[in-house]
Amino acid sequence: MHQDVEKILVTEEEITERCKELGRQITQDYTGKKAPILVSILKGAAPFMTEISKRIDLDVEMEFMCVSSYAGTGSTGNIKIIMDLQRDIAGENILLIEDIVDTGITLSKVKKMLLDRGANEVKIVTMLDKKERRVTEIHADYVAFNVPNEFVIGFGLDYNQKYRNLPFIGVLKEECYK
Repeated sequence: MHQDVEKILVTEEEITERCKELGRQITQDYTGKKAPILVSILKGAAPFMTEISKRIDLDVEMEFMCVSSYAGTGSTGNIKIIMDLQRDIAGENILLIEDIVDTGITLSKVKKMLLDRGANEVKIVTMLDKKERRVTEIHADYVAFNVPNEFVIGFGLDYNQKYRNLPFIGVLKEECYK
C-alpha cells in the first residue's frame, strides 16, 4: 500500500470483476441496438474506460473529452472544456464514462451538452458513486461501486494530478491535503 493511503476501499481484483459484470450488462442492453460510443472524461476515467471496454462484446467506438471543474479537493461548479470530442455525435448512443459521480454538477452539464448536440441518448457509466455529496439531480445508469464521503484516489482518481497510477481505490490520508 502507498504511504499516503489511509486504507484501500476497492482492490484491483474487485475492479476487474465488477468491470466484467458491467461489460456483460452493457453488451446485453445494447445487443440489437446501435452500438454506443464510449466517451471518457479525461484524465480520471481513462483507466476505467480501458478496463470496462475490454469487457463489452460490441463494436464500440471511443472518444475523449477533457473537462475540469476541480481545484484541489473541491468542485468549483464551473466547467471548463479543455479538449472536446473529435466527431459529430448526432443520432448516436453515448455511454459517458466517468471515474466518480460526486456533486453531479460537471456530469449533468456534460450530459446536457451532449444531448443538445443531438445524441440519441446519453447514459452514464461510473466507476464510483458518492451519493452523499450530490448537489444536483443526476443518475448513473451503470455504477461499479458506491463509496462513502471520503477523499478517494487511485485507478485514475487523483489529488493534484498524483496517485492516478495506483491499481486500487484508496482513501488519501487527510494530512496530504489539509
